[in-house]
Amino acid sequence: MTACRIVITEFMDESAVQRLRQQHHVLYDPTLVDQPGALLAEAPMADALVVRNRTQVRGSLLAALQRCRVIGRLGVGLDNIDLPACEQRGMQVIPATGANAASVAEYTIASALLLLRGAYQASADVAAGLWPRAALSHGREVGGKVMGIVGFGDIGRLTARLAAGLGMQPVAWRGRREASDPLFAEAGVRALTLDELLAEADVVSLNLPLTPQTRGLFDATRIAAMKPGAVLVNTARGGIVDERALAAALREGRLGGAALDVFEAEPLPASAHFQGCPNLLLTPHVAGVTQEANQRVSGMIAEAVLRALG
Repeated sequence: MTACRIVITEFMDESAVQRLRQQHHVLYDPTLVDQPGALLAEAPMADALVVRNRTQVRGSLLAALQRCRVIGRLGVGLDNIDLPACEQRGMQVIPATGANAASVAEYTIASALLLLRGAYQASADVAAGLWPRAALSHGREVGGKVMGIVGFGDIGRLTARLAAGLGMQPVAWRGRREASDPLFAEAGVRALTLDELLAEADVVSLNLPLTPQTRGLFDATRIAAMKPGAVLVNTARGGIVDERALAAALREGRLGGAALDVFEAEPLPASAHFQGCPNLLLTPHVAGVTQEANQRVSGMIAEAVLRALG
């Protein structure tokens, strides 16, 4: 077998990198995503490209991938890859479907627990001798609350199962499916329209891809339709949520909290609309990245790339 050249532009588990090196020539530079000139110089020699979500496989980079046969995506979202253009060029695009579902679902549940209880940001006050017991005695339990899941793929289904294990009542947006679809019954959830879900859900978890149809799905009108005091958790893509409308709803006390792991622009620029915003958790696109998930995702993509290269 002739050795091929594999270019990896973002971080990957070292054991998976070594697995690729056993059979092929590998350039592994997790900072390559931030060196567009160097990346463009390497692209023409790549038989395979492995990326996460920041590498934009389109435009000049895609044009430079003159002999690339496969693109491995260390994750599941594909909005950073021009899929029609890749298909036209005969490039196989392989996402790590399901490999980080546990990590994202656990992040969602942890965020719901933190935001509903509202008692876990008092360490500095308690250590300083203050005792904000009365102020922190109004938290809510998750038991009996409704978990609304918008996007019922691998992550959404696992989130429903974890939520049910805590005594929550999972419901799911049925999207284009019929409410009678066996998928929902098998998962033990009720299938609702989006308006019905927002009226009932104490926690809303977004787990759907960014597409022209989902961009701006949670605009000011839809955020206003959420149940008063509800919590929003977005681990999907930032373009789905109107960030300014969400911040306004938090400041006005209409929502009980929000956890955002993804943003319209990443890295998130210094953001006036989030400065001093109450009941808000912000993380830098890490919901799907744990030690275990990174190993699963990296291993899955390494094996898939090896099969694609033959």
